[in-house]
Amino acid sequence: MIYLADVNQSQRLGEIIGQTAEASDNLVLTGDLGAGKTTLTKGIALGLGIQQMVKSPTYTIIREYQQGRLPLYHMDVYRIESGADDLGLDDYFEGDGLSVIEWGKQLGEYMPLDYLELILNKVDDNSREIELVAHGVKGQKFAERILNEWEKKYG
Repeated sequence: MIYLADVNQSQRLGEIIGQTAEASDNLVLTGDLGAGKTTLTKGIALGLGIQQMVKSPTYTIIREYQQGRLPLYHMDVYRIESGADDLGLDDYFEGDGLSVIEWGKQLGEYMPLDYLELILNKVDDNSREIELVAHGVKGQKFAERILNEWEKKYG
């Protein structure tokens, strides 16, 4: 569990995620509306070296950012009720970049097989508790890299 006191710490956690990500890592962000999923993704982009403004892909489903150390595939699948199999998501999940999936549970059987889930819980208007739940070996290694870097810098 990681405690984030404010938006600045959320961004710093995102930067660590971006800095420690490897090709074909998959990150599922779970949390209520306003929990900070897009804010965290903005930090991830910075950690990858992406300077382009990151916006929520609510209506476009997938936004691609190619300018960083790794490509960032930012997905918001909240509105997907059917047709997930037509999106070619496996190409992203198994590709050369980092896939960040908001509302990933909406994908059901089309979820990546190996991923790290970050569960964002609002403590109050400013602070969050982040639970890291690994699903698979690659997800576990991703979680370990993030936690190790967080501990080094802020522990």
